[in-house]
Amino acid sequence: MVLESFSHKLIEVAAGILADPHGRVLLMQRLPGKHLAGLWEFPGGKLEAGESVRQALARELAEELGIEVLSAEPLIALPWHYPEKSVHLHALRVTAWRGTPVPREGNPLRWVAVRDMDPASMPPADVPMLAALRLPPYYAISGKGSASFFGRCSDFESASSKNDADPFPRLGEEGRGEGVEPARVLRQLRMPQASRDEIKRVVQDALLASPALRDSLVLNHDIQLARELGVGVHLKAAQLRELEARPLPRGAWVGASCHDAEELELAARLGADFATLSPVQATASHPGAAALGWDRFAQRVAAARLPVYALGGVGPDDLPRARAAGAQGVAGIRAFLA
Repeated sequence: MVLESFSHKLIEVAAGILADPHGRVLLMQRLPGKHLAGLWEFPGGKLEAGESVRQALARELAEELGIEVLSAEPLIALPWHYPEKSVHLHALRVTAWRGTPVPREGNPLRWVAVRDMDPASMPPADVPMLAALRLPPYYAISGKGSASFFGRCSDFESASSKNDADPFPRLGEEGRGEGVEPARVLRQLRMPQASRDEIKRVVQDALLASPALRDSLVLNHDIQLARELGVGVHLKAAQLRELEARPLPRGAWVGASCHDAEELELAARLGADFATLSPVQATASHPGAAALGWDRFAQRVAAARLPVYALGGVGPDDLPRARAAGAQGVAGIRAFLA
């Protein structure tokens, strides 16, 4: 499959994500007469000549909201191509600011809980940013798959919340708040040798014991069973070429296994929420696969239009390096659950 190219020059744009003490995130409505008028977006604007992303963000939020940005951390950067123009969006979480946001340029503002944000009311380029805001930094994949997988994930999640430096600082009106992340681990149940009935029983038992697990669980490739159980799905690379539309509604995670730039683009076009890109480094499970290495991984992620997890020869200790390469986080099997 040949992917079309885009001739528009990329317009560099900085967007700021601010959260109040209750974890609600600030959205701003685009004014009439503007591109994508009426939609709700994260505040920000274009970089001016000679500006860095952080400098542009500070200037735009001062002009639009009347606040002084004290610190900000990258969340995701991605290109997006509209018929009229192409943009390169840099989303940053504003971790500290001074002042109270007010609509200095007349744009309506509202604070919205992340779970209540409607992707249909936002510009298409902001939807992957919303996914990145919701997704946790760790993605644990079961090996042979069993009910114990969920307990081991919970143990890892509890330990990581106590021992790891949080890559997403908690946000608030004066730089402190309750945070917006509901979980630190996304879970993929992969049971290749099990029957569908056995997988169904394992999931139902796990959800009965912990109903909140539904929001952080995806099944490997089985779309029909994911629909039946009301959980997410992680697609195989071959399915990206077979499907014509997103297989699950928004609100249920859709992930995709990718190995190159073409598959990352196919995942984005299908409307997947995230992808894994592998193998980053050599792995015992796939000894013949050529590793990308961190430099090529970073290049692929920079061109991707959705959040990407590093997979293959990486573990929890690689999270800072993965984030520096533009990844959403790290994914794995043995390194997470050993």
